[in-house]
Amino acid sequence: MSRWKELPAELHPHVRHLIVRLRKLKDRGELSTRQLAAKTEYSTKAWERYLNGRSLPPREAVEAIARISGDDPARLLVLREMAAERWAEGSSAAARTRHSAPAAPEHEPIEQQPYGRFLHAAIAVGAVALVLSVSTVILLAVQLAQARATAKSDRAGTAATESVTAPDPASVLPALYTCRPQRTDGHWYAGHSHAQETVVAYGQTGSEVIEAQCLLRRAGISPGDVDGIFGPLTQRAVKRLQTRERLTVDGVIGPRTWKVLRGAAQK
Repeated sequence: MSRWKELPAELHPHVRHLIVRLRKLKDRGELSTRQLAAKTEYSTKAWERYLNGRSLPPREAVEAIARISGDDPARLLVLREMAAERWAEGSSAAARTRHSAPAAPEHEPIEQQPYGRFLHAAIAVGAVALVLSVSTVILLAVQLAQARATAKSDRAGTAATESVTAPDPASVLPALYTCRPQRTDGHWYAGHSHAQETVVAYGQTGSEVIEAQCLLRRAGISPGDVDGIFGPLTQRAVKRLQTRERLTVDGVIGPRTWKVLRGAAQK
């Protein structure tokens, strides 16, 4: 198991989650960065940058490490696209901040400049950053509302002629999924995943998250909408379950938490 350096604190959770997944794949395959370089088209230094959060790995590198470790490249590419959006936003904001600072005239020493000019520049930069943040939040909220409205409309139209088909768990568009808990061999299953050892944490998407959300509801703890996205509400529900069952309260679904979800009595 590699002893990893701590990732930069300024990384967005989506970027951090992608890098953590890549690190786990490297550790699971017991590969060094030199071995990764030998098996792919990317150098040892490139892999060190990708795995330490200094550069965003390209799609081809993500596909390559998934292929080598036997993981599903489609799910990794979904995480990579989500991380790429946040990475691009961070780079653009940093570039705008660098170009917004006014340069001092060459003929006049900096210490002779009025303090008001520097204060004005600082306020302007802060205002730009605030506007960008608010605009991003509004845009994401509108897209989320439109996607959910479309999903509900599609389900309503299909129900009139045929049974509803479960959506693809790898989709990143928010949707609501059906929970049908059934007990088999003393364990509860909701029909989306048979995971018992898979670690599921904040920021992940997919069938394991849907399964966990369904089983949390069956255990009497609401994770919010069953949408396949491990967000704040799902994390809070996991912590409540862990507190109730006297497990380690970390908000991460591991083997012990899965065991409780699969066998928990309904409250």
